[in-house]
Amino acid sequence: MEVALRRTAALAARNNGLRPVAAALVTASQKRDISFSSLTRPPPNYPGHVPLSRIEKAALAIGSGLMSLRDPRRGDLIAAFAEATATPYFIYRLRDAMLASPTGRRILRDRPRITSTSLNLPYLRSLPANTVGRTYVAWLDREGVSPDTRAAVRYIDDAECAYVMQRYRECHDFYHALTGLPVVREGEVALKAFEFANTLLPMTGMSVFAAGTMKKSERERFAGIYLPWALRNGLRAKEVINVYWEEQLERDVGELRRELRVEPPPDLRDIRKREREERRRRKEEMMARGRAAPVQGNL
Repeated sequence: MEVALRRTAALAARNNGLRPVAAALVTASQKRDISFSSLTRPPPNYPGHVPLSRIEKAALAIGSGLMSLRDPRRGDLIAAFAEATATPYFIYRLRDAMLASPTGRRILRDRPRITSTSLNLPYLRSLPANTVGRTYVAWLDREGVSPDTRAAVRYIDDAECAYVMQRYRECHDFYHALTGLPVVREGEVALKAFEFANTLLPMTGMSVFAAGTMKKSERERFAGIYLPWALRNGLRAKEVINVYWEEQLERDVGELRRELRVEPPPDLRDIRKREREERRRRKEEMMARGRAAPVQGNL
């Protein structure tokens, strides 16, 4: 039994960021029994699937959750935490929301994947500036992000629900482009708050606590501007998981925002830029006064 869990830990540790989580799995195996053994572990339900017992999922959730709070930019830890906490309820709720929508049902039937090849990024760069596709690729270029970096889902047992999580994960950058939020920590936490209000996935709600790791000025701005914006827009917006982004690329982005009932927040990059310029100006003034003081003393 312990050998089986060690094998699961080795799978979880394949990505370097999950090594501490793997250690937690081994520790759990030493403390109590689990329902799987090397003989009873069920076969994978889809390519890349790693079946886990409840205890293993709990250990994975705790380990990846704590470490992702320390560094919200660790996509591998966030992905593992999202999968470990999405069942037994939340991912099914999101799947049911797709089944309740004609567009969502088509997405589940077609199972499209979002990659740089499937979207044809060079073509998107040729679209008018006000289109969804051009807005999306401009955001990718500005932030230095690629749609090809999203990790594959591994720890959700139901194949259809695994695709729902994969779809959510691959649509994340479209949510960034739709809102204009950058990939800096403050922007990521604001978008996670929006996603939590809209999808109810536990990982997105847990990520909001990363606001505690921000600088004081960033926390104040988040609490005063971006958290209220995220909750207001996430709650009133339509289910963004049901947007067939591949069919919206040539559409006016402002029109889509109005249809989804999503208003862009204040430009975070512009705010941060103005603050840097103001700090630089004050520093130069202080340096200038410091140089002037010895001259006046010699007069």
